[in-house]
Amino acid sequence: MTQTAWVEELAWAQGLISPDPAERAAALARHARARGETEVAFDRLHKGPFPRLVFGIRMWAYQAAAARCFPGALWSRSDYARGEIGTWPRLPLALLFLEWEARFPQEWTEHAKDWGAKRVLIRDVAATRHDQALRAKLVDLVELAVQRPYRCKDREYVRVARAVDGDDLRDRLRRAQRSESPAAQLHASYVLWILDHPETPNTRHVWRTWLADRPALERQGTSGP
Repeated sequence: MTQTAWVEELAWAQGLISPDPAERAAALARHARARGETEVAFDRLHKGPFPRLVFGIRMWAYQAAAARCFPGALWSRSDYARGEIGTWPRLPLALLFLEWEARFPQEWTEHAKDWGAKRVLIRDVAATRHDQALRAKLVDLVELAVQRPYRCKDREYVRVARAVDGDDLRDRLRRAQRSESPAAQLHASYVLWILDHPETPNTRHVWRTWLADRPALERQGTSGP
C-alpha cells in the first residue's frame, strides 16, 4: 500500500481532534482497537520459532498493524530522510499528531504518547519550506502551545515561531499576553521576546535568565521550558 493510501485509510483519525465529544470518543475507540491489534501482532512477532520466512511475515503484519494508529503511522520517514518533511505524504498525519497533543493532551498521553516523535516532528516542520496552508497550521500550533502550562518538548515550538514569524502570529501572542491565564501570559511574552532577539539561542539557560527578571506574580502557574 502506498503512503498516500495509508493517509486516506486513517482519515477517521481526524475525529481525534473533533470538538464533538461523541465523534472524538468514536475515534478514540477505533484508535484503541488499532493499538490492541498492534500489541497482538507484536506478541506474535516474538513468539515461537524464528525462521526467516515466518519472521518476515510476522514483521510485515506488525508493521501494517502499527501503521494504523499513532505513533506507528509516523514511523516511515524515508520520504524526508534529508530533512524535507514538506512533501512527505504523511505530513497531514504528523500535523494531526501534533494538534491532538496540543488540543487534548491527556488523551494523547494516554493513547499515543511519544515525546521523541513530538520533538522530531516539531523540528522538521520548523525547518521545511512553508506554503500558506502549512504556515497557517503552524501558527495555530504555536498559539495552542503558549496558551497552556508547559508540557514536555513544548520549547521546540520556539523554532516554529521563528520560522513562521509575522504580524498574524505576533497578534495572537499579544492576545495571549492579555489573557487571564498566567501561563499564557508568560509563555507568550517569552516567545515575543525571543522573536525580537533572533541572535539569542532558545536554551534552558536563556529561559531561566529571562524568567528571573520577571515579577514573581508572572511566574505563577508554570514550570517553564
